[in-house]
Amino acid sequence: MRRSRSAAAAKVRTQKRSEASAAPAAPTADASTPSATRALRSTSQAGSKSQAEAKPLSEKRRLRRSSPRAQEESQGEPPPPELALLPPPPPPTPATPTSSASTLDLGEQRERWETFQKRQKLTSEGAAKLLLDTFEYQGLVKHTGGCHCGAVRFEVWASADLHIFDCNCSICKKKQNRHFIVPASRFKLLKGAEHITTYTFNTHKAQHTFCKRCGVQSFYTPRSNPGGFGIAPHCLDEGTVQSMVTEEFNGSDWEKAMKEHKTIKNMSKE
Repeated sequence: MRRSRSAAAAKVRTQKRSEASAAPAAPTADASTPSATRALRSTSQAGSKSQAEAKPLSEKRRLRRSSPRAQEESQGEPPPPELALLPPPPPPTPATPTSSASTLDLGEQRERWETFQKRQKLTSEGAAKLLLDTFEYQGLVKHTGGCHCGAVRFEVWASADLHIFDCNCSICKKKQNRHFIVPASRFKLLKGAEHITTYTFNTHKAQHTFCKRCGVQSFYTPRSNPGGFGIAPHCLDEGTVQSMVTEEFNGSDWEKAMKEHKTIKNMSKE
């Protein structure tokens, strides 16, 4: 009986040992072995390395967020929900338009003004120009004139009674350059600037301008009055000149004649 029990127990122990040897052994890490120590050390180094890399990365992100470029980029992002609910700002108030000539308060004179425009066939600007010319050049009339072929045309405000200078200098004598002098502000070239050419000589202060198509000098800039114009009365249109008084000027002795003359220097002044 005892012998059978011991045989059975031995059989059981033998079966357990065979099962244990047949089953694969689970890998275990023993800190005391050299291989385990190297494994733990590499694991700890990898962990510390990943933390070191993560730290500068987070530092870079923090600096990037605080940089001006990041702030500019963040401005283009949509506003947070609480700001999106706010009403939009009101549009800017348009500037008040300035009053034009058509909106001027003419009072009781409006009907007269409109009637005057219709009779004279003038626009509002044309009527205003006529009024300004009449007021600014009191006692003067508007003369018009030009060259022979019509390429050069001008207008000039001067008296209806003209004071003409007849100069006997070398060039004025040859081309019979009789002229009256006006300030530059009273002269206006209407057309033909591209047809005008200029001749100068000696001191080159006098600008002898003439039409290069027909050769007529209807006006020029005299040496005596470089700030004005000398207008040829024989080139004016008919109907505005009432009388002419001619004065001889000794241009052949120009310096002496200028010293002796009392008024010619100031004829181009306002």
